[in-house]
Amino acid sequence: MAVKRDGEKYLGAELRVPLSEDGQVAAYVWPVRIVVIQGMACGGPTIGVDVGNQEIMRFDCHDAPGHWHSGGYDSTNPGGSQKSMPDGLVVVADQLEWSMQQIRENVCDLLAEANHGAAAQKVSPKLLSSALDSIKAHLASQDDLRNKAIADKLIAS
Repeated sequence: MAVKRDGEKYLGAELRVPLSEDGQVAAYVWPVRIVVIQGMACGGPTIGVDVGNQEIMRFDCHDAPGHWHSGGYDSTNPGGSQKSMPDGLVVVADQLEWSMQQIRENVCDLLAEANHGAAAQKVSPKLLSSALDSIKAHLASQDDLRNKAIADKLIAS
């Protein structure tokens, strides 16, 4: 589950879905996570992968300041694991698509890179596919919370 920091706001209901039969590897999504980056409130969906309730990777689909964390998310120094979205991915919908593709195609490699090779071996392709479908459906069911947050001036447009 996303590491919650003081001052962050979360909108919508979190969804957590298993990626392994034993449930130790799981994906989660928050429909809108609002953070302040360099003095500007931004936000959007946050998707991540946990191993035993420890956040290992996270994709923050926050529009222009969108980014992701790999190599083992470090909650004490999140900037140390932060990577920019690929060039040209500055719209939430595109960032979501790319993030889910990374999880679909590379979750095992990303887990192994983060020193969780045993967890990577537990990922079930069937559960992975089902989880990503569930995340997509969950986001669609949460109305348009990001645009509501912009209208309510919780996020800069």
